[in-house]
Amino acid sequence: MAKPDVKSKASTNESSAQKPASKKNPEIVEVVAEDGDHVEPSPPEVVEPDPEWSPEEAEQARKDYLLTRFWISARGFWGEGGDRLAWLFSIGLLILIVANVGFQYGINVWNRAIFDAIEKRDSATVFHLTAVFFPLAIGSVLLGVAQVFARMGIQRRWRAWLTNSVVSRWLSNGRYYQLNLVSGDHQNPEYRIAEDLRIATDSPVDFMAGVTSALLSAATFIAVLWTIGGALTVTVAGSAISIPGFLVIAAVLYAAIASGSIMTIGRRFVQISEDKNQAEAEYRYALTRVRENGESIALLGGEEEERDGIDKTFTKVLRQWARLAGQHMRTTLVSQGSSLIAPVVPLLLCAPKFLDGSMTLGQVMQAASAFTIVQSAFGWLVDNYPRLADWNACARRIASLMMSLDGLERAERGDGIGRIKRGETEGDAMLSLNDLSVTLDDGTAVVGETEVVIEPGERLLVAGESGTGKSTLVRAIAGLWPWGGGSVNFHPDRRLFMLPQKPYVPFGTLRRAVAYPGAAEDWTVEQLADALHKVGLDHLKEKIEDEAPWDQTLSGGEKQRLAFARLLLHKPDIVVLDEATSALDEKSQDKMMEIVTKELPKATIVSVAHRVELEAFHSRKIVLERRKGGAKLVSDVDLIPRKVKRRLLGRFLRRRTTPPPEKAT
Repeated sequence: MAKPDVKSKASTNESSAQKPASKKNPEIVEVVAEDGDHVEPSPPEVVEPDPEWSPEEAEQARKDYLLTRFWISARGFWGEGGDRLAWLFSIGLLILIVANVGFQYGINVWNRAIFDAIEKRDSATVFHLTAVFFPLAIGSVLLGVAQVFARMGIQRRWRAWLTNSVVSRWLSNGRYYQLNLVSGDHQNPEYRIAEDLRIATDSPVDFMAGVTSALLSAATFIAVLWTIGGALTVTVAGSAISIPGFLVIAAVLYAAIASGSIMTIGRRFVQISEDKNQAEAEYRYALTRVRENGESIALLGGEEEERDGIDKTFTKVLRQWARLAGQHMRTTLVSQGSSLIAPVVPLLLCAPKFLDGSMTLGQVMQAASAFTIVQSAFGWLVDNYPRLADWNACARRIASLMMSLDGLERAERGDGIGRIKRGETEGDAMLSLNDLSVTLDDGTAVVGETEVVIEPGERLLVAGESGTGKSTLVRAIAGLWPWGGGSVNFHPDRRLFMLPQKPYVPFGTLRRAVAYPGAAEDWTVEQLADALHKVGLDHLKEKIEDEAPWDQTLSGGEKQRLAFARLLLHKPDIVVLDEATSALDEKSQDKMMEIVTKELPKATIVSVAHRVELEAFHSRKIVLERRKGGAKLVSDVDLIPRKVKRRLLGRFLRRRTTPPPEKAT
């Protein structure tokens, strides 16, 4: 991949700490690869709130940033790396909108002609215009259908493109897991990707199509109103006052009053929509949690407590919907009233000129039709303000997820909080931890500086009391935990396989569950059945091709046995076991470890466990102990004596005085 070259109109060398906070929009940096390839622009610099800002100003600055962040990624759909048909669909939609306005004008002119013919009782002209109407109507309908196809085509392709971008970032480098470990507004990412992103890409297309159509319609039919209406002369206190373009002035004033009313009444629409979406996401998450943890809840008899929690969450949803209903009622009051009054206003305004003979019936009806179209164009905001508010809320929610992913990507580049480096070992060592320290995303130390070298075929047991960071250390070794310092180095071209305490069981057939994360077709049914037999799951061999909710069907012990079956199939070089036998009895645990030792004699094993019995299956043991400033490596002993002196040890051990070595148990 080409190294990106950052180009900016303003100097970016000055650190954000040195830059004064301002209310201006954050600078957007353009990123171009050295070979000319397009790279997605970097997000704008996060502007820290000025201490002098009020809470409302700080919140508004945050919202402005979120919308900017959303558009930086979303606009890439029309960029060099975007969809190849994006511009074709967009230009096609614009042409269709222009053509549709043209047909509207044609029908408006036809409206004048037909009423003039009726007024004159000209039957020949009426029959002729009747024949003309059908091609106009059919053309308008066909254009409308084509416009829907183009508009929804853009929406579908834009959503697919942006979803692919967000999901790719979300699934890369374990970020979907790391989001659970960091603070930020990114709860329920699955809801944001599935629902918020849909609305965030649907609504802008509708808005742009609506605005374009409204502007063209307004410009076209304002000209019609100005031409037909002319000037209106009224007598006030004996003086004649002429009002040029009175129909245009009336249409603009009417639209301004209606739009101003809706803006005033619906000023809190955005915040209420955002609160409603958040409440819906929390409610869905509560229901999902019950489904995912159904067995534990059922065994503990926690239905009543879960129902209480669900009811509270749902009550919050109903409360937000009630607030939203109030906003809709007020905006509907203006919208419905406007739609009822609008057709009557031009008739009343044109009546004096029709009665004095200066306007024909056809001109009156044409003016009424044009006035309604202009009013609809100007009142477009009135009809769409609720959707605009909903879009604002959804765009900010998906942008909040993007912001959290931005933070994880900055950590991967080493910006801000320290990042654990990953490299290759020197010599024959299979795995080495060099000055490794593990921290939280805010810099809080979890495990202090540690140095360990693990030789090929070595079986290392990591021990220590709960809370000393054993599992966190293992996650750092596996590459799931990025924050800290030092490095984790692996022997080149060696594969690592991790067995967590709670194995993941995917949807689908048992065959897929056994082969995971490999493809189910990578092994024959006989090979899968043999692996199940070795781990004591013979009763499942006949169900390999069955599709069932295996995550709910299998017990905790069966899931852990299933994980060992995967291990036997994949045959990795390095195995990391994180309490991988905690759900098994001692006899079953011994059998699993014996199978691993027998089937994978050359594999290097790193285990985290509390059970003393597991020491019999390991050649070495290191112990972590909680200390101020993070857990420390306090002992490193051989459980199986070896002739070759080990090259290793932690910085802490090298500095401490030499107490009697700990004996293997």
